[in-house]
Amino acid sequence: MARGVEYKSLDDIRAMRRAGLVVAEVHQALRAAAKPGVTTAELDDISAATIADAGATSNFYGYHGFPATVCISVNEEIVHGIPGPRVLEPGDVVSFDCGAVVDGWHGDAAFTVVLGEESDVDPGDLALSRVTEEAMWDAIAALATGRKLDVVGAAVEDAVARAEAAGEGPYGIIEDYVGHGIGSEMHQPPDVLNYRTSQRAMKLRPGLCLAVEPMITRGGITSHTLADEWTVVTDDGSRAAHWEHTVAITDSGISVLTAPDGGAAELGRRGVDITKL
Repeated sequence: MARGVEYKSLDDIRAMRRAGLVVAEVHQALRAAAKPGVTTAELDDISAATIADAGATSNFYGYHGFPATVCISVNEEIVHGIPGPRVLEPGDVVSFDCGAVVDGWHGDAAFTVVLGEESDVDPGDLALSRVTEEAMWDAIAALATGRKLDVVGAAVEDAVARAEAAGEGPYGIIEDYVGHGIGSEMHQPPDVLNYRTSQRAMKLRPGLCLAVEPMITRGGITSHTLADEWTVVTDDGSRAAHWEHTVAITDSGISVLTAPDGGAAELGRRGVDITKL
C-alpha cells in the first residue's frame, strides 16, 4: 500500500459521485454563461449559486486563502486564475477549474472553452483544447487496464505526440502542476504526473480515486506566478488549456465521478466500459 494514500469503499465512492455530479452541474452552468462581455467575477457568482442550490459547499473558496469558488484562467494563464473585473473577449481561451464537497467527500474537475464565433477563434487554440481533452480521456482510459500509475503520463505524452505527428502544435506539457489523489480532502497523495518519468510508480488498486488533469500549452512549459500569488502564467506568453476529471477505480472497473454519464461516451470510444455505481 502506498504511503499516505486513502483507499475508498464503494459507499465512499458513491458519496464522491454525488459531489462529482454537483461539479458537473457547475460546469454546465459555466459553459452556458461563458460568453464575450461577461466578467470572470460574474461567472464565479454563477458557480457559487449553483453549488449552494445543490446543497453542497465549495472546496476552492478559502482553500489556502483562495477568494473564489472557481479558478478562471484566461489565455496565457495556466491555472489558479482569480475571478474579478476582467471582461472576457472573443477569441479568449478560458479554463475553468472548480470543485464541490458533499457530506465530506470531494469532487474536482476542469474544462477549457474558446469564446466567440468561428471568425473570432484561432484554429490553433481550438486544437490546443481538443488535444488536451483527448489526452485526459486517453489517460483515464489507461487507468482501466494499467497496472501502475505511470500509465497516465505515458498516455498524455502519446496523445500529444500523435497530434504533433499529424502536423499540430508544437505543444508543451506542463510539469510543475500535476493531478492528485482526492477523497475526504481535495488534494491527497499520490501525485498524478502528466509525463513519463524514471520514478517508480505506485500500483493501481481498487479504492483509489484520482484527479487526472493535463495542462498543455502552445509553447514552452516554464511558468511563473503573478503578484496575486495565485495566477500561474506561461513564461513565453503562449496560450494554455486545462482539462480534468475525478476518476474512481473499483473492483469492477473505473468510473468518472465528475462526468454526467460516468465517462461512458468517451471511454466507450476507447474500448472501455465503465463500472456502474
